[in-house]
Amino acid sequence: MKRYSRKDARAGLKEKLPKLDVLPNQFKGYKISIVIPEFSSLCPRTGMPDTGTVTIDYEPNAFFVELKSLKYYILGYRNLGIFYENAVNRILRDFVRTVKPRWARVRGEFHPRGGINSIVEAKHGKVPD
Repeated sequence: MKRYSRKDARAGLKEKLPKLDVLPNQFKGYKISIVIPEFSSLCPRTGMPDTGTVTIDYEPNAFFVELKSLKYYILGYRNLGIFYENAVNRILRDFVRTVKPRWARVRGEFHPRGGINSIVEAKHGKVPD
């Protein structure tokens, strides 16, 4: 069985994806939940598709994400070789860099592969329970 290298583990973290855009926020103290039920990417080891639901919860600060740009950003993963653990953390990283929310959580619930399904969650800031 092939051993994974650091390069393998970093697959998909630096590839260029479509840009996220933001709009100015007019309100304070509310939560936005975005559910993406048809997320897909490629396993960098097998080339097989990984699919699942990605949910982004956040409290906007000065901006909120423009949904059309988010759609194209997420579609950029469709042909990208990336482990889903990396995908969830990269989505959070890119989202926080652009939207600058008070807090954010990205949760990926991936369909079974080899009889095992995974749920991966990454957080930024003080996420409420």
